[in-house]
Formats: sequence, structure tokens, C-alpha cells
Amino acid sequence: MPTIASHNSSPFKEIVTVRSERSGGTGGSEVNCTSGKRRLTFDAAAVQEGPISTPTKLKSLRRCRNSSPNSPADGSKEDCVSKRLAGLCKSPVKRSHNSFDLKQNWNPSDPEQMSAVKEALHVSTAPPTVVCRENEQKRILEFCKGCLEQEKAGSLYICGCPGTGKSLSMEKVKQYVVDWARDEGLQPPDLLVINCTSLTNTSEIFGKIADKHQQKKKTSPLQYLQEIYSQKQQSSGSKMMVIIADELDYLITRDRTVLHDLFMLTTFPFSRCILIGIANSIDLADRFLPRLQSLNCKPLVVTFRAYSKDQILRILQERLMALPYIVFQPQALELCARKVAAASGDMRKALSVCRSAMEMLEAELRELSSSPNSSTEATHQQTPPGLEVFKREQNNSVRIDHMAAALSKTFRSPVVDTVQSLPQHQQIILCSAVKFFRGKKKDTTIEELNKSYIEVCKSAQIPPVGILEFLSMCRVLNDQGLFKLGLSRDGKIKRVSLKIDESDITFALQGVRFFRNCLQ
Repeated sequence: MPTIASHNSSPFKEIVTVRSERSGGTGGSEVNCTSGKRRLTFDAAAVQEGPISTPTKLKSLRRCRNSSPNSPADGSKEDCVSKRLAGLCKSPVKRSHNSFDLKQNWNPSDPEQMSAVKEALHVSTAPPTVVCRENEQKRILEFCKGCLEQEKAGSLYICGCPGTGKSLSMEKVKQYVVDWARDEGLQPPDLLVINCTSLTNTSEIFGKIADKHQQKKKTSPLQYLQEIYSQKQQSSGSKMMVIIADELDYLITRDRTVLHDLFMLTTFPFSRCILIGIANSIDLADRFLPRLQSLNCKPLVVTFRAYSKDQILRILQERLMALPYIVFQPQALELCARKVAAASGDMRKALSVCRSAMEMLEAELRELSSSPNSSTEATHQQTPPGLEVFKREQNNSVRIDHMAAALSKTFRSPVVDTVQSLPQHQQIILCSAVKFFRGKKKDTTIEELNKSYIEVCKSAQIPPVGILEFLSMCRVLNDQGLFKLGLSRDGKIKRVSLKIDESDITFALQGVRFFRNCLQ
């Protein structure tokens, strides 16, 4: 059993002893570091002439003595070195003690601590800094700076999948723009944030913009805005206006006139509005940008990509870093980041999974507390105290099994259950389809898919079925809504495609090593 070093076995006391003998100049001396502690006897001649020397200790002493240019030149130099070394002896113990006090053990049974962790992982809790989106924020900020410096209108379109940090990044950039304008001596712009889902009518957005301009005429809001942006303002000190339209795809109408007229406001000669639209639809730009470009109002496009595994893990760690205790095991967080990144890259989904894993830990602890603890008391008597504390800390943290159960609960769907209940060869067919369609066209013939199926069977040394039985199994998958078969009479040239998402098949089959290796 290894022993733990105590304060009395510190190596710094040996350094003090050697320094005292060198400064004393006697042939041999006995130095007491402290009363009642271990005594150390040295022979000065042995230190100077012996074949074994202590260059490391002498070098450390020299560095300590010459480290300060203001060290005294008289005998008080000895006191200076002794005090500095004594401080080094005490500082490691003090630092470890302070860090132990800061990182207290997490108690899931404490309602306040549990509430603090859930609040840190809640979607509505805005972190102090938005990490992993620095490049996108920089592009948006540079666009706004250019418009404000030139006092020129402009439009920007932010798109990306849900949960990729679009609205959160815009909140930070909005404050950066106001602070930058004040630092540069410019007039801070007016800010108007509109969530298009709250509008009762799509054309109501023009009324909100006109109210910001303090509309006095009784004309329609759109006509009023077109009129004031078409003529020079009488007051030269009119402010620029930053309009942030979140959930912009809600403004899409059948004739698309509202979205068209909104972007057209930035093209008038005396317009002073900076329009920033945010939407989840990535293809919205492809549907509307050609028409906007022909009207000379094409917006700048900033795309927010789905979060990767490393980015999700970093964001989770940043949120949990503010807590004074460790809640999740590192392997559990890594599993959550990997699965969410493979499924959607939605950061809100990752936060929801972590909160669900905490609830499973709560339910487990409640079940343990309600069960009879006679057996646990017997095990506590046989377990060493240090190991008992370690096990208790491990049981109080969210483990990888909690995270796996939360992921299964979050991403489980009827499709996943259907895929997992299929016979082995039908699962191999689905696996072959995912592998065949990855990075290629999304449909093929039965004959081509059969070739991919045979290759997968050979890699696993599983005898493949014949072409007729293969076609019959494809019809079964078609009846279950997993495949879509064409109408050709010849079975081999029938077109086949997947009707479900590839990620559902990957998630359903990832528990089997063969399928996991095949789909990588």
C-alpha cells in the first residue's frame, strides 16, 4: 500500500539544510528544520569533495537566490532565501486546499444544486460568450460596420438548420454594433427586432417599421416607408435603423409580394435601413435570390452549418464550467456530442438530452433511497473509506448509461423500432441501401442494390439470398414504408429508393458491431 507524503517529508527542507551548511562554513553541522521533526546531518567535505553531488539542488538554490535583482547583498540574503523556500513549501498545500473547497461534491438530492444545473443547460439561458460561431459573427459585424460607416442601406440573409446558434449570435452582434458605434463616435442605430411568427398578418411587419419612424400620415405603412425612403430627409441627423426579422420564412405568401417589398426597402435612394433576415430554410435563398438579384437587391448570405461533435462538446463544457461541481462524466458528454452531431447537429437537442439524462439520475437515486439499505450497510463496512467516497461521487454524477438511455428516448421513433424488429437479411438490405446511396444519387435499380447487398454479406461471411427472395424482401420493405419501388414489370430494373432518413437507420443499427462498422 503506497504511503501518502506528509508535510514533514517535503524536499524543500533538505534544500534549506544544504544552504545552511554552505553558509556556515563548518566541517559538519546538524540543522533542525523545525522542532520535533526529522533531523538531517551532513558533512560539508563530503558535499564538496565526494563523488556524488547534488547539482539539481544547488542549481535550484542559485536560481532562487538570483531570481530577484533587489535581493540584499549581506547576510540577510540567507533569510530571504529561507522565507522564499518556506513559502514554496506551503503554497502547494494551500492551492490544493482552495481548489478542493471550490470543487465541492455535487449532491443531486439538493434541490438548489439540481435547479442550478438545469438552468445552466436550459435553452433559454444565454451563455456569456457564443463559442464556435466566431467567423459567422465577424461577417455579420463587418457588414453592419460597413453600412453604418457609409450610411448606406443593405440587406443580409442568415440561414441554417434549427439549433445552430443563429438567433443567439445575432443577439451578441446587436450589442457589439451599438458599442462599436459609440466607440467610433457615430450615432448608434435604432434597433427593431421582429419575430415573424408573432405577426397576425404578414403585411403587419411594415406597420412595425413605420411606427419606429413615427408615422403621421394616414397612408398605408408600406406606402409611407416607400415615400420617406424615396426623398431626402429634412433632418440631417436621422439615425440608421437595423431591422432584424427572425423566422423570415413565415413571410412567404403565394405571390411572395411581402418578402419582395421588404427587401426592396433597402434599394431606395435615401433608405437608411439595414435589413437582416433569419430563417431555418437553407433553400429559401435559392428560391428567392434569383428574383432579388434581378431587382438589384440581392442580400449577402451567411450560412450557419450544423454543429460538429467537437463543437457540441465544447459548448456543453463551456456551460458547465461555471458550476462549482462536476455533474457529468466526460465519456457521457462525449457520447451525447457524437450522437447529436451524427443525427442533426442541433445544439438545443443536445441540451435537452443532457437534461433528460439528469432526470434519469434523479429517478435512480430516488429508487435507491426508497429501497431497504441493509445490504448497502454491510458493503459499507467492508469497503475502505476512500473507495467508498470515490464510489459515492461516481454514483452521484451522470454516467454514460444515463446518457445512452436519454439518447435512445430522445431519438427513438416508430421507424427506429420497425428497423430494429426486422429480420437480419432485411436489415442488411437497408444497410446496403444506406451505404450505396451515400454521396450518390438517391435511387437505383433492384439489380444494382442486390450487388451492394451481396458485397455486404460477403464481408460478414453470411450467405446471401437469391435474387427472387431479395426482390420479395424489397417488396416487404416497400409495404412497411421503408422503401419506394417503381412500377416496372421486370423486377431487376425496378427503381428503388429510401423513404426514411438515413440517420434513423444508422441510429437503429448502431448497437450491432457489424452494422456499425459497415456504416462508418
